[in-house]
Amino acid sequence: MKFNFNNNREVVALLGAGSMGLSIVERVAQNRIVLLGDVNEKNLAASADKLRYTGYEVETMQVDASDKQSIYAFAKRASELGAVKYYIHTAGASPNQTNPQHIIKLDLVGSAFALDAFGEVMARDGAGLLISSQTGYMLPEPLSNEVEYALTMTPADELEKLPCLSSEAITNSGLAYIMAKRANQLRVRKAAMDWGKRGARINTISPGIIVTPLAYDEFKAAGEAYQQMIESSAMSRVGNPAEIANAAQFLLSDQASFITGTDLLIDGGTIAAIKTGAYKLQIR
Repeated sequence: MKFNFNNNREVVALLGAGSMGLSIVERVAQNRIVLLGDVNEKNLAASADKLRYTGYEVETMQVDASDKQSIYAFAKRASELGAVKYYIHTAGASPNQTNPQHIIKLDLVGSAFALDAFGEVMARDGAGLLISSQTGYMLPEPLSNEVEYALTMTPADELEKLPCLSSEAITNSGLAYIMAKRANQLRVRKAAMDWGKRGARINTISPGIIVTPLAYDEFKAAGEAYQQMIESSAMSRVGNPAEIANAAQFLLSDQASFITGTDLLIDGGTIAAIKTGAYKLQIR
């Protein structure tokens, strides 16, 4: 079946074609071209089909979200398709999926490259959203002002050289993930200034435990600890991708036109439980 779509439409780009990102895209991509990027070709094809079968026009591109050249090529492709209205970044790996070095390279440095790359192609009145994590609020000790400034302002090419991200400082995947997600929250501050020159906005959302394939990987590896975290949280339950998409739709919309460079924590009260002593966090 061949559909006839209008020309000269806006583009929605998603890097990391998982369930959470797709839930967001479905809210904002009506009458727009969707560009999906993912490193896994099978996942990319399945996600594209899911959208196509419900009437969206979809282009795909295999992208290594930890590689600068691949990310910039993805941003270039988005701009070739039309005016880039929305950029959504969900690419990442969890602590039990990989090693600390890969988490830093993918979740932290790759995200920084993506913010830079799309900051160069966003349309005026466009908006972006980087999915971080509640773990960005779980550092064992607060970072110094100097370290936070370095994570915020250091050029993406030089991030991996920072002492706070060295193998001596990052001793396990759990800590790597926490640092990466805190850095995500910080990087949007500078990105907001860069994107603002184009009249565009960028924010982060930090979800708690959301039912996704990634969450199931974590449950398999640390189910008891996860269950305790869920039961101790203020809402005593997990979330679902639609609940993240509700907030994402607002942050990307014109209703949020004065919101940029900030993070929205959506965790069902997990961080509240940690800060009030209802749950004792253990980092592995």
